[in-house]
Amino acid sequence: MKFILCGIIALFSLNSYAAECTDSVPDDFSKVGQTRLSVYFWDVYDATLYSPTGKYKQDERQALLLEYLRDIKAEDLIETTEEEWQKLELNSDKHEQWLEKLNSIWPDIKEGDCLLLVEKEDGTAEFYQGDKLLGEIEDKDFTEQFLAIWLSENSRFESERNELIGEK
Repeated sequence: MKFILCGIIALFSLNSYAAECTDSVPDDFSKVGQTRLSVYFWDVYDATLYSPTGKYKQDERQALLLEYLRDIKAEDLIETTEEEWQKLELNSDKHEQWLEKLNSIWPDIKEGDCLLLVEKEDGTAEFYQGDKLLGEIEDKDFTEQFLAIWLSENSRFESERNELIGEK
């Protein structure tokens, strides 16, 4: 009986946590697709893409939710962001400025934490953790380049990109 009760409590805890992660997804957005990123045998995060139409269109607002499956320091997230921009050959004289801003708003991640990027009407980006606004980067170019890590046709995780944009 104790095992059944513990299982029920765990199930409700997971469902309430999942709801918390999506609290800041705009109400008029629908899920486009989702994927899990695994590197070698480590599961890193589950990613879900949202848009107003529920379909991927480059010229439409996006929201990207990352639900982490392991602990990751903020500095590692920032370093990986920079590396992915380099691999995609995305150049900007603002990269350092953007990375410094990310450093000031992103927390260290614990397993089960989530980060959400919401593209605003003007193309700039807001980052949330649950319903808490972590900060904004008021530059459309940042939003485009940040989302390109997952959504570019040149993303190094082609299969995961295709799942995320609803092509699989």
